Amino acid sequence: MDMKHSLDFKDIAASVFREEAEALQALVSQLDDSFAKACNLILNCKGKTILTGVGKSGHVATKIAASLASTGSPAFFVSAGEAAHGDLGMIDEDDVVIAVSNSGEGSELKVIIPILKRRGIPLIAICGKATSTLGKSADAFLSAYVEREAGPLNLAPTSSTTAEMAVGDALVVALVEARGFTKEDFAKSHPGGALGRRLLVHCSDLMHVGERIPVVKENTTIEESLFEMTQKGLGMVAVLNDAGFLAGIFTDGDLRRALGKGYTMQEPVCKVMTADCQTIEPDAKAAEAIVLMQKKQITSLLVTDPQRRLLGAFNMQDLLKAGIV
Repeated sequence: MDMKHSLDFKDIAASVFREEAEALQALVSQLDDSFAKACNLILNCKGKTILTGVGKSGHVATKIAASLASTGSPAFFVSAGEAAHGDLGMIDEDDVVIAVSNSGEGSELKVIIPILKRRGIPLIAICGKATSTLGKSADAFLSAYVEREAGPLNLAPTSSTTAEMAVGDALVVALVEARGFTKEDFAKSHPGGALGRRLLVHCSDLMHVGERIPVVKENTTIEESLFEMTQKGLGMVAVLNDAGFLAGIFTDGDLRRALGKGYTMQEPVCKVMTADCQTIEPDAKAAEAIVLMQKKQITSLLVTDPQRRLLGAFNMQDLLKAGIV
């Protein structure tokens, strides 16, 4: 039988998960006061947090930099190799450097570490060996030590990079809590994501206004109201009283209920509208609109001011088009 087809790939994956989970669990006992020191170095930094590393650890450093930058700690990645050939000029005395390395003995790191120390730039190490050049040079050493890599060969970086990533994640989360970072703060760094749009987009950004609002008066017939609803395409129509304030809403559901009760199409819409209808103010966020619509099980919302003057209207389709749902 072909060896490739005799392998149980599911068992292999499960074994890797177990090995890496054990490696992460072992990190708990390696935590010491250096973690708090590293957090304070970053919190007190007047400049940026610079991540550096090479190879697989460099990829981990890139991810940590991105996570820090998106959660309130300005950060970016500088390759250790490029730093040794001019990019050290990107690092200022007000910055703090986090170097990620399993061995802590990379030649590129050995070149830049003495320069960082001479310039008085704080150095944090996420490293697998405390006795390495990097470990001994660091102002704060964060252990990412693992007994072995996952898999039978104990060669390719697996458990070690997972450990490095976890240490970086722990830093990110600790700093988020220390800074009092909120969902709104996160959204400002992620305007293109669904969460960013929900928290940054307001109802005033979504609503149809002016002639695009489906609207009728209280004495308008059901037939005429249905025509207005169909023409504007929002699945509802706002009903105003003689003073111009919102009196209610007439929806597809109201139409079905009216016909079921025997109302004719010539009846005034005020007899079958929903008078106590749900509204929302223009400054409310899209996230609030979604929660409200789900809670009330409605697909359209009228936007009014506190005096119930009609300002706009939108429906679930508008939320979908804006990428919020």
